Amino acid sequence: MLDLRRIRTEPDVVRAGLARRGVEPDELDRVLELDERQRALAAERDDLRNRIKGLSKQVGTLHKEGRGDEAAQVQAESRALGEREQELAAETAQLGDEVRDLLLRIPNLPHPDAPDGASDADNPVVRVVGFDPDGYGPHQRIPHWELGPRYGILDNERAVKISGAMFTMQRKGGATLARALLQYGLDRNVDQYEEVRPPSLVTTETLTATGQLPKFADDAYSVARDDLWAIPTAEVPLTSIHRDEIIDTAELPLRFMAATACYRREAGSAGRDTRGMLRTHEFDKVEVFAYATPEQAPDLLAEMVARTEATIGSLGLAYRTLEICTGDMGQSHHRSFDVEVYAPGTDQWLEVSSISWFADYQARRGNIRYRPGGGGTAMVHTLNGSALAVPRVWAAIVETYHRPDGGIDVPSALLPYFRGSDRIA
Repeated sequence: MLDLRRIRTEPDVVRAGLARRGVEPDELDRVLELDERQRALAAERDDLRNRIKGLSKQVGTLHKEGRGDEAAQVQAESRALGEREQELAAETAQLGDEVRDLLLRIPNLPHPDAPDGASDADNPVVRVVGFDPDGYGPHQRIPHWELGPRYGILDNERAVKISGAMFTMQRKGGATLARALLQYGLDRNVDQYEEVRPPSLVTTETLTATGQLPKFADDAYSVARDDLWAIPTAEVPLTSIHRDEIIDTAELPLRFMAATACYRREAGSAGRDTRGMLRTHEFDKVEVFAYATPEQAPDLLAEMVARTEATIGSLGLAYRTLEICTGDMGQSHHRSFDVEVYAPGTDQWLEVSSISWFADYQARRGNIRYRPGGGGTAMVHTLNGSALAVPRVWAAIVETYHRPDGGIDVPSALLPYFRGSDRIA
């Protein structure tokens, strides 16, 4: 969430940042109003506390001097002030909760270099690699939801029977391909990132720290009985590894990676293409994540983008990179890039990775700090990216590597994971 002190001291700067995202300042104005009331009440409460302390000392002195009647009068005054102090304390706490709730709903401020725009139509393309629209044959223009059943590698009909709509099931070489992509995504990043296998169910506090709650509760799967949530991405538990901790500055940047299942309701998917592997409630993904100082963060962001591009490129897939404009950013994002892969069978650019820098927005929610030079503590910056999201990369591989004489070639980078096979037949 945003720094309340910055909202107090630079309200016009914050308003301008939110305006770039198309956000009205109503909630911000409400924060300022409630914060002013809270601070006034807190000052009155503290003044009463000091007066009560003074009266308590006075009562003790009067008793020592044998002036019991006067001491009783002072005690009565102290009790009355104490009741008022408790009322003020409760009201101050309530206002503090209201301010925090509003802060949890206000989005992050965009980086000055983030492009302005109103929607995904305004996201500028940074680069396109390996794409030749005339370089694909008719055999590659068959969508994976037709190729999958043809070769027995995608069985969504039975997945729906087992779990309901928008669940998928890979079989045979399709299951091997999904597993190979996960291991490949980890192996590509093991040189710099510590592998973690975090829990797939997390607490409300953990999901709140990344920005999913309270705003996006409808998109998440919950286990109400235990106050647990299924993770929508490994970013959620990785962000909270050092929640409520102070990280040794010498350890920064700290890098983690995790391969997990991810769960999303896709509540806003009505009208979108949900065939095949394009949009599902459960999918596997390798996530990379980092804690950093503000000075380290820009280079880390560039490194994450480059790593993702290199991984997709090494699979022999055409891809393009877009920078996300202010009107299309997620709530927590400070600056963000998407990598999209071209799937010839669906003739679509499919988003396979979102790489984002959150500044101190998530760290403030999770109270994750470090000690910069000069003493005191400051919030770390967090970054994350999809190193390899399986479903759409799977789809692009199946379509791109489909042979004119039948079967699907295995990309050379994945051959070590295919038990000696070089083709899905």
